[in-house]
Amino acid sequence: MTTAIDLFAGLGGWSRGARNAGVRVLWAANHWPVAVEWHSANHPDTQHVCQDLHQARWEQVPAHDLLLASPCCQGHSKARGKKSGNPQHDASRSTAWAVVSALEFHRPAAALVENVPEFTDWALYPAWLAAVRALGYQVAPHVVDCADLGVPQHRVRLFLVLTRSKAPLMLELHQRQHVPAASFLDFDAGNWSPIDKPGRAAATLARVANGRERFGDRFIMPYYGAGSGLTGRCTSRPIGTITTLDRWALVRGDEMRMLSADEALAAQTFPADTLRPKQHRLTMHMAGNAVPPLAGQRVIEALMAAA
Repeated sequence: MTTAIDLFAGLGGWSRGARNAGVRVLWAANHWPVAVEWHSANHPDTQHVCQDLHQARWEQVPAHDLLLASPCCQGHSKARGKKSGNPQHDASRSTAWAVVSALEFHRPAAALVENVPEFTDWALYPAWLAAVRALGYQVAPHVVDCADLGVPQHRVRLFLVLTRSKAPLMLELHQRQHVPAASFLDFDAGNWSPIDKPGRAAATLARVANGRERFGDRFIMPYYGAGSGLTGRCTSRPIGTITTLDRWALVRGDEMRMLSADEALAAQTFPADTLRPKQHRLTMHMAGNAVPPLAGQRVIEALMAAA
C-alpha cells in the first residue's frame, strides 16, 4: 500500500482523500492544537505532531511514498489581500519552505501541494521552484475548479504535482458532472430569522430582492463580499467557495439563515460522520481551510494511475 504524510493537515481533507484512494497516512502535523485534536479524532491510526514545521525533526518522520501539503494560503489569497512587508503574510507564505525541507530529507517518489492559484505570484515562488527542482523533482501545475471533480462547490485551486520523473507529469483529471448545492442543503432545518427586521443591512435586502427576482423563494446568496454579485445563485448548481467565515446565506420565502457547519462540511465533501468541534466558528474555520476530500482523492488517484 502507498504511504503518505500530511503537512499542515488541518481537519484532514488531504488525509481523508488519501484514505479513500487507498493510501495509508502515516504521519500528520499542524501547528494548531485544535486542528491536531480533531485530525487525531478522525484518523486515530495516524501519528500526530503539533508543531511549527519550520522546526520539524524530519529524521523522526516515517519514510513515505507521497508527501501531501497545503501550506498556509492567506498570504497569497486575493480574498484576504496582501501587502508587501506584512509580517503575518510573510510568515504564512514562508510555510511553503517546510515542503522543501521535508523533500530534501526523505526524497519521496512524489508530492502534491495544494494552494490558491496566486501562490505562483509569490515573489519567492521562483526560488521555491528552483529549490524543489534542485532536489530532482519535476513540477506540473494544475489549476482546477473542484466542482469539475465532483465537489458540490466552485473552488478554484492550484495543485502542484511534484515527481522524480524525466518530465513534468500532467495528470488526466476527468471532468465530472457538477453536483448541485441542493444535494446537501436542508431548507427544512436550521435557525431561521425574518429577512425584514430592524438592523438588516440595505445591501443584504438588495441581494434578497434581486435573488427573488431571478430564482424565486429559495436560493443561496453571499452574505458579504462580491460572491455571486447582487443576485446570489440557484441551488441547482454548486455553491460558491466555502471560506473560513460565515459567507453563505439561505433564503426561504421571508426568512433567511446562514449555512450551517454541517452543510459547509458536506459542501467540502467531508462525510457526515466526520468528528468536529461543537463550536460553529471553529468548524467553519477548519472547513474553509481544508482541501475537499473528494478533490484530494481524485488528484491522488490520477497520480497513482499515471505513475
